[in-house]
Amino acid sequence: MERTKIPNTYQIGEVCQILAKDNPELRGKGGCWGIISHVGEFSCTVRTWDGEHTVGLQYLKSFDYLPAECEQMRLLCDRLSRAYSSSLEESVQKFLEMLGKLKRPDLTAVEEKVLSVLELEIKV
Repeated sequence: MERTKIPNTYQIGEVCQILAKDNPELRGKGGCWGIISHVGEFSCTVRTWDGEHTVGLQYLKSFDYLPAECEQMRLLCDRLSRAYSSSLEESVQKFLEMLGKLKRPDLTAVEEKVLSVLELEIKV
C-alpha cells in the first residue's frame, strides 16, 4: 500500500479523538480521546484511559484545546489510567470508559465526585 505524504502536525501533549472508521485494530476505541505521547511520520502514539495505542494520522482528530485544557485532560488521563489498572467490576470499567470518551475538557461536579469516590475505594 502506497502512503501519501501528509505532514504530521500533531504535537506531544495534544488531545485527540480516535476515529476507528474501518480499522479493525481500533475496534472499541472509536470516540475515545487520548493524549499524544509520540509523533511519528505516519502515526502517533496516543495514551488513553486504558493504555497506549499507535494510531495512523487518518484515524485522529484534534480537539484543538488550549494548553491549559490539554493539561487538564492529561491529569484526567493519569487518574483514569491509575483507576483502570486496578481489578474492577464491569460497571466501574464502563464508567471509566465513558469518561474516556467525553468530548469536553472537564468533568461535571457529579462525575468528579464519583471518580473521587472510586479512587478512594480502590486506594489510587
